[in-house]
Amino acid sequence: MSHPETQTVTGDRGHGFVRALGTVDALFIGFGAMIGFGWVVLTGEWLNGAGTLGAIIAFAVGGIIMCFVGTVYSEMVAAMPHAGGEHNYLIRAMGPRVSLFGSWAITGGYISVVMFEAVSVPKTAVYLFPNLEQIKLWNVAGFDVYLTWALVGTITAIIIAWVNIRGVKLASMVQTFVVWFLIIVGLMLLTGGFVGGSLENTEPLFTGGGAGFIGVMAVVPFLFVGFDVIPQSAEEVKLPPAKIGKLVVLSVIMAIVFYIIIIGTTSMAMPADELGTHDLVTADALSIMFDSDIWGKIVIAGGLAGIITSWNAFLMGSSRLMWAMAAAGMIPKWFGKLHPKYRTPSNAIIFIGILSAIAPFFGTAALGWIVDAGSPAIVIAYFLVSVGFLVLRKREPNMERPLRIGGDRNGGVVIGVISSVLTFILFILYIPITPVSAQLAWQSWVGFAVWLLVGIWFMIKLPTGIKAGPNAENELLAKVKALRGK
Repeated sequence: MSHPETQTVTGDRGHGFVRALGTVDALFIGFGAMIGFGWVVLTGEWLNGAGTLGAIIAFAVGGIIMCFVGTVYSEMVAAMPHAGGEHNYLIRAMGPRVSLFGSWAITGGYISVVMFEAVSVPKTAVYLFPNLEQIKLWNVAGFDVYLTWALVGTITAIIIAWVNIRGVKLASMVQTFVVWFLIIVGLMLLTGGFVGGSLENTEPLFTGGGAGFIGVMAVVPFLFVGFDVIPQSAEEVKLPPAKIGKLVVLSVIMAIVFYIIIIGTTSMAMPADELGTHDLVTADALSIMFDSDIWGKIVIAGGLAGIITSWNAFLMGSSRLMWAMAAAGMIPKWFGKLHPKYRTPSNAIIFIGILSAIAPFFGTAALGWIVDAGSPAIVIAYFLVSVGFLVLRKREPNMERPLRIGGDRNGGVVIGVISSVLTFILFILYIPITPVSAQLAWQSWVGFAVWLLVGIWFMIKLPTGIKAGPNAENELLAKVKALRGK
């Protein structure tokens, strides 16, 4: 008999994963995924771009958009608590091709976060260890890449991949410990605001006009992506499906509160005209409020903690998505292998681990490229899931829904429509067709396009004639096996 803490999933849709995650584990996976490194290095840009209240409102509005999306996800994961999240929702709602496109898009978004964190680790470490940059290799977009600097990110990538291969319970233990540290750092900043901050420093409350506001809100999808990691590992959570769904929304609310606290307390530490003189403005803010450099070091350690929680969660999510697509015959079956002992998608973890181990050798210039390449891909998936939610509400009104959002009437449909419209508008913001559109570098567009083209290639190779519905994956897999048998 399996130990209750590590039950193996079997049965109709079980695939041999181990149920090892409890309430706090699952919640901290989602919340930790959303709290990466951006709050340490980008807060000054947000305050300069939109002003204190403007930045707070931008995050609140972006967070509300993510709440609508998270609410849609909460019903979907409760109805289909299977590994792979989006893959399951989209194949049932809109068929294999849309499922592959949406799943491939968000997998690319997840991997972009993993690669972003791999570059962020040495960028943060250099503030703690100033002599870290030794043995110059080359220059990328004006940034000198040093071997010792890059190896910090590469070695971290290998360690995190190893932890994830060893099992979801070990990965979640690391996640829970580090998230608690992050929460403590957030409380310290809040305390610092009361002890050494000044409301006069929050002026100006608004700056940059509409373009400044949109510029801040445009980064929200990248910073808030992560709540949807919970559905990816649904077969590894030992909770009722309805509770898993509620944790999705709760994790988003926690992230909104965290970011608003960071923005508000940082703005209280120093006048606005001094923000631009600090590379790590949040760390310097706490040092100023408590009048000691040691507190800034603690914030930087919190930044490293955020990197680890985000990295760990997205490696979990992206590997489960790749496993789900491979298990359905959508991408090469090599990605669908589970480790014989630890029951983790080891090959997918290794593949993503290699990409993240390479990323630091492109230097800090890669940070912006990676963020901008991943954000629109993530929003595409959110839009498709929102539309798929509406399709299932109409076509399968009697589908078992342990958590039915919006009650028994049309409240859920209204939420689905709002989520669809808002995510569509968010995607439009990335296209350079308006004066306030986000400006993406050409390297970002190349990365975005290459990833999607590979996904489209896999789409073209899928068998035809398979309709959306509860049996779509079984039909697809049967046809794929028949073709491979030839």
